[in-house]
Amino acid sequence: MDTSADREKLKSLLKKHSVHHGEFTLASGEKSNVYVDCRLTTLRAEAMPLIGRLLLERSAERGWRPTAVGGLTMGADPVATAVARESLDSGGSPVNAYLIRKEAKGHGRGRFLEGLEEPKGHEAIVVDDVCTSGGSTLQAIERSREAGIIVLGALCVVDREAGGREAIEALGVSFERLFTMDELLEQK
Repeated sequence: MDTSADREKLKSLLKKHSVHHGEFTLASGEKSNVYVDCRLTTLRAEAMPLIGRLLLERSAERGWRPTAVGGLTMGADPVATAVARESLDSGGSPVNAYLIRKEAKGHGRGRFLEGLEEPKGHEAIVVDDVCTSGGSTLQAIERSREAGIIVLGALCVVDREAGGREAIEALGVSFERLFTMDELLEQK
């Protein structure tokens, strides 16, 4: 399937809705004059199928055949659910989404991970919206592994290219992205 039109449309949506200029402090603690608020795009109805198809395509290119996709709440939530939804139309096996809480739930079953009744043995891709230092993705990989999930790789929508890839790969996890920050800042 040729998803080049999907990629260009998603890039346009990200540039229009998610790229902001000013003075910002990133989740990593670093200062930046550009902030990418991916949720302003990833939560848009028109972006969800694009994200799902593009991440499924990137996953297939790597030879990853996940049974689940998830990441740390909140940035990963719309990304994981977009992939899960689009997996139904992809012609392959369904890929279920899971969400990882920042802290264990204080009541009920006290779980960190939601969406998979029995996570152990699932082969999964960890996703995130934006990757800077990789902190959220690293935490999601660790929590996934603690739950018995086999992490096939990590995918993010936007890579700020600020050390995240290296930190993730240092855990022995392959990393992919849809866009770099430079691509979103191109004047086209």
